[in-house]
Amino acid sequence: MATDDMWIWDGGRVCLDFTNTLRYRWRTAPEETLRNPDDLALWLQRAGMLAPGIQDPGTTAVLTSGRRLRETVDRAVLAVADGRVPLSGDVTALNRSAAQAPRPALQIVIADGRLEPAAGMSVAADAAAALALIAQDAVDLLLSAEIRRVRVCGADECALRFVDRSPARNRRWCSMSRCGNRTKVRLHQARARRSEDTSAD
Repeated sequence: MATDDMWIWDGGRVCLDFTNTLRYRWRTAPEETLRNPDDLALWLQRAGMLAPGIQDPGTTAVLTSGRRLRETVDRAVLAVADGRVPLSGDVTALNRSAAQAPRPALQIVIADGRLEPAAGMSVAADAAAALALIAQDAVDLLLSAEIRRVRVCGADECALRFVDRSPARNRRWCSMSRCGNRTKVRLHQARARRSEDTSAD
């Protein structure tokens, strides 16, 4: 069973955190963190998509469906972020899945002295409905201006997806504390080795 430290929550959107459950996509054999239905149910609970204490985590078929949705979201998001139109089959699959999402009751909040719709996502009663909420989040992202801020981590051995919300829109890593610092240390060590080699000549 996967553990919390297997999952990274730096995507900025639940649909991107979900795509990041397949780690090291650049490898010939990426690392799967959703190995069984219990892993999927635990991830969905940690993401706030699935009500805690669900006794039936879902079936192998739901897990297969979740993995398929994950790859559909990934292809569609990367296509649109790159200025391309996603595959029509991916659009159909996302729409079909998002249509199964439970409909939350519309709520309002007072912001700056005026009424606005409250942001929020339903909590599903089962894994299949929670996957539909992820599809709904992906559809929302694809239609938003934020899609142009989706990035792939620039670290050589990462490739996690995230939304760049930095003011200058120049974030390079999924996390400065993880990939950013590692990259800086590696570059510093490489410069130091080159300097030593030059001094030895």
